[in-house]
Amino acid sequence: MLKELSRKKNIHVMLVYTGGCNGCDIEVVNCVLSPFYDAEQYNVFLTWNPREADVLVVTGCVTKAVSASLKKIYDEIPEPKAVIAAGACALMGGVYKNIGADLGTSTFIDGPVENIIPVDVKVPGCPPRPEDVITGIVKALPKILNG
Repeated sequence: MLKELSRKKNIHVMLVYTGGCNGCDIEVVNCVLSPFYDAEQYNVFLTWNPREADVLVVTGCVTKAVSASLKKIYDEIPEPKAVIAAGACALMGGVYKNIGADLGTSTFIDGPVENIIPVDVKVPGCPPRPEDVITGIVKALPKILNG
């Protein structure tokens, strides 16, 4: 009972970087930790533990090296959970989607994210604006709070 009550009072966001330039990671962390946006004042907290997470924010093209780890992290997050794919790389591979194709080899990515795990909210941009990331988190809340 205590766990369900605390989940309704606080939203824990877990950020997973799956490859790319880190531009999206900077914007996501900016939403929660910077004094300008300060999502913590609304009880939105960043966590690095999947068992505490309510929302999984995935940034970057999903490389073959991290694909299995992303599935494992997703499976460890308790229900109800929501997944946000943030940035052009997470949504479609971005500039990395065809690397290796000119050499006749397969690409080094398995992404986009929705090919690996189910995605609830898509936040476009390269990198996405912090306001859009916050809007994505708000769009994911009904699934978590009503699920």
